[in-house]
Amino acid sequence: MEDELDFIRAAEQTWVVRHPRQNLATFGTTSLSYYVVTEPIYREIQPEDSESVVRQGKVIAQKPAIVTPFYAMNLEGFSDEAYSYFRHLSQQYGPNSPGILYQYRNETEKTDILSGLPNEVANRISDDLDGKKDELSVVMVGVDELWDVSLMKFIYEFTSKSAVENAQELRSRGMFDPSPSAGGIPQAAIQQIEQMFRQVEQGRNPEDLRRELDRWGAFDFYEDRFLNLFRRR
Repeated sequence: MEDELDFIRAAEQTWVVRHPRQNLATFGTTSLSYYVVTEPIYREIQPEDSESVVRQGKVIAQKPAIVTPFYAMNLEGFSDEAYSYFRHLSQQYGPNSPGILYQYRNETEKTDILSGLPNEVANRISDDLDGKKDELSVVMVGVDELWDVSLMKFIYEFTSKSAVENAQELRSRGMFDPSPSAGGIPQAAIQQIEQMFRQVEQGRNPEDLRRELDRWGAFDFYEDRFLNLFRRR
């Protein structure tokens, strides 16, 4: 309970000084630099020191992937609660109802101690980034011992904002449209499967393709074509 209250406190005390000028890319990878500025823990015992901790790194957002509840239930690494939620979505909206999956990787780079209060330091960094016309950087003020909670809060909000634009662009290209020839899975899945067939013909492990077909529940629709890959060898 105490940990949960700490997380809530950290989230409530986080604010973004400078937002990225772009949303997450719809059809590619996004590399976003972050600067999390905090008041050092030792400030409580050395209140006369006007210093701030600056943690710098990158969040790498993979290309947004279109998934369905059926597909998500065949992925590994989620909690039991997540799989229960996927089953709920499948029952309520259908196993092939499309959604967007975002995957991130955090790369911490360095930690600096700079003079000045957190809001002052954050504003200096923000002004510097503006001068460089940096489009993909975020500056925020957070809580020192839970700075990663501050980062996660921003990622959640940034993803929610980007998802609206991403969904519009994907829908405009027909990526959400069901494919009658493959059991109603989204067109985006068809494109991914076709790409993987080409990659297997060029030497990629066919087991990767088999797993992808199973995740979509589409192996029966592609079985003959899949087996033909081995007959050609």
